[in-house]
Amino acid sequence: MTDETRTLDPRPLDPPRSPLASLAQHLTDLDPSAHLRGAGTGQDEGPVLTGITLATSRVRPGDLYAALPGARAHGADFAAQALEAGAVAVLTDTDGAERLASAGQEVPTLVVASPRALLGRASAYVYGEPARRLRMIGVTGTQGKTTTTRLLEGGMAAAGLVTAVVGTVGTRIAGIDVATALTTPEAPDLHGLFAVMVEQGVQVCAMEVSSHALVLGRVDGVVFDVAGFLNLGRDHLDFHPSVEDYFQAKASLFTPERARRAVVNADDEHGRRLAAETTLPVVTFSTGAVDPTDPADPAEFVDGPRGDWRVSDVRTAPSRSDVVVHPPTGEPFAAGVPLAGAYNVSNLLAAVAVAAEAGLDAAAVAAGIAGLAGVPGRLESVPGAPGFEVVVDYAHKPDAVEAAVAALRPLATGRVLVVLGAGGDRDTGKRPVMGEIAARLADVLVVTDDNPRSEDPATIRAAVLAGAEQVPAQTRAEVLEVGDRREAIATALRMARPGDIVLVAGKGHETGQMIGDVVHPFDDRVVAAELLEEIAAG
Repeated sequence: MTDETRTLDPRPLDPPRSPLASLAQHLTDLDPSAHLRGAGTGQDEGPVLTGITLATSRVRPGDLYAALPGARAHGADFAAQALEAGAVAVLTDTDGAERLASAGQEVPTLVVASPRALLGRASAYVYGEPARRLRMIGVTGTQGKTTTTRLLEGGMAAAGLVTAVVGTVGTRIAGIDVATALTTPEAPDLHGLFAVMVEQGVQVCAMEVSSHALVLGRVDGVVFDVAGFLNLGRDHLDFHPSVEDYFQAKASLFTPERARRAVVNADDEHGRRLAAETTLPVVTFSTGAVDPTDPADPAEFVDGPRGDWRVSDVRTAPSRSDVVVHPPTGEPFAAGVPLAGAYNVSNLLAAVAVAAEAGLDAAAVAAGIAGLAGVPGRLESVPGAPGFEVVVDYAHKPDAVEAAVAALRPLATGRVLVVLGAGGDRDTGKRPVMGEIAARLADVLVVTDDNPRSEDPATIRAAVLAGAEQVPAQTRAEVLEVGDRREAIATALRMARPGDIVLVAGKGHETGQMIGDVVHPFDDRVVAAELLEEIAAG
């Protein structure tokens, strides 16, 4: 049976069995407010737990149901559904416990002052602390997390390790995909996945760590062997009140409570700040070119900051980049990445450096990365274009749009055409910024819809167009507005000439478009391929 046809349950097949009383004692050691209430809690051990979940829809027999307070409702109000599905106990706060009592629900209840703050530690305990039996690598940054972790996972697997990866594209365990809804799953789901990894013999797990995950405690209960920092730009300002708050959220990964070692991008100003401020042992990386005229001192840079890990002999092509990597000690070695662009060279160097800091053979991992096919939705080529290139990329924030266009510009003998929208119900301030960047760097900009969600799509497009108008007319791209995304892609493809590159930006690997509260099937890669076939057929 191939990896493509196999499936994995997101929960361990043979989970540990944790007495509720033992969990209560463990949490009491962390928070003296923790105590047991309700039926069955007078027994020596109480009920035995085999899992934990936040969602009533995912409750399994033997679960601890985490009934957390929310902005609109309290999880305790749904406890009856959880108990009916087989939950044997509830974790909640004082308010939740009172709601259970008022509803006449006699259930063993573990009460703590702030259940969200202890959820990660509780989840780790219920599943037998599985992360401690894995080599854990966490990667954070505004852009590049998916690329770096997927390169890591593929390179480590090619080097002979049993690997796992968790992130935006989903979770893969020992080569088998497991669907997950969030970049970083909620703590109960995450520790359940770690337990599955242990069952499957995984040795190393590479995972994306978002600022949301850090703030909301989704990675609580995990101490990463190595944490990598890629960069920080404008993003998530619908969640963070400021860029400084966003930085502090990322920086919290680089503390002894969450990681043992740090690998940091010295080319990024926030990375340099982080390297100076963290108390963890830290190494840095930089893509500033090593001076090839001075082989006796390969640490000398032509320009840019000095990094512990460096590159030379950078060679780029439309579908890949090749370099020589200079480690802090030892001989340089060849490396490559199946993606174009300077930022993907940086992602490659980050992957190799964190692998080394995790105690792996960096050259072997680099060789594995060089042989990979690519990363879903990251500068992914769509075949079938007659004389021009079509590339789909996840770029949906200002820095990412700028990096993607900059990567493709030198590879085009003709023009660069960009199809771009912006997501609804997200940071509104980045929309005109993205429009300005695309109109300044591209030759043709087709403004369209991304995932409008609950917002008026025309209003979102107007903000992107307003940014484009900020570019002086003599240097501005030809700007078109085509709301329907399929028609927008078709417009760009019909305009393309030999030597051009068409970049369809914003959705990358996504297979749906959210309009209102409905997700409609839509994959930029599939749509572009279908349209190219139509064009070829005349």
